[in-house]
Amino acid sequence: MNMNRKIALITGASRGLGKNAALHLSAQGVSIIGTYNSNKAEADAVVQEIESRGGQAAMLQLDVGNSTAFARFAEKVAEVLQSKFKTDRFDFLINNAGIGLHVAIAETTESQFDQLMNIHLKGPFFLTQKLLPLIADGGRILNVSSGLARFSFPGQAAYAMMKGGVEVMTRYMAKEFGARRISVNTIAPGAIATDFGGGAVRDTKEINDHVASVTALGRAGLPDDIGGAIAMLLSEGSGWVNAQRIEVSGGMCL
Repeated sequence: MNMNRKIALITGASRGLGKNAALHLSAQGVSIIGTYNSNKAEADAVVQEIESRGGQAAMLQLDVGNSTAFARFAEKVAEVLQSKFKTDRFDFLINNAGIGLHVAIAETTESQFDQLMNIHLKGPFFLTQKLLPLIADGGRILNVSSGLARFSFPGQAAYAMMKGGVEVMTRYMAKEFGARRISVNTIAPGAIATDFGGGAVRDTKEINDHVASVTALGRAGLPDDIGGAIAMLLSEGSGWVNAQRIEVSGGMCL
């Protein structure tokens, strides 16, 4: 497996963990196709950063909550693969894009629930379906879940339910795509200090301190903790890891 010729498609790659994963993978010689929802300038800056380090990258607009756009998006991916990378397949799909929601069950609206479902569960299911013909045999899919699918914090029910669904989906994908030697795993980050969910873990000292107090390694996670783990799970030595949930939380809530 020559890592220099691999291509990863990362949803939500313009910021946060998706951007960090793109930078780590690019440093391993993986070319990047990223998606962004609305901030093109932010996405273009990631491309420039990767290319300034000698990597290859492209960005495409995608709302992962709008499944009606996926067929056209797959066509755009095929076009970019041909025009920029001179190939018709990519190797790694990372279903990363998402939003946070902190609302008690008693106050969660149907529209909030539906938005989370469309982005975190329906989106990855049907996006993967549409992109399957473009994924190389022997490729890999990595779905992003959350530590909240294992431990429970009030206010996270709807979000965590979707991530629980992602973990079940991962096992079924691994079973069904195995004939093409495509492995499928879940990475489940713990609390990370990013702008996700309004930046609560990063910017609120009380929350950051609490996370540190319930984490065996004594601090909240950082983007590099997750980007590095994603790069590791897509490296050559991890090819036999399949249908697994790998939590990357520093030992949170043990």
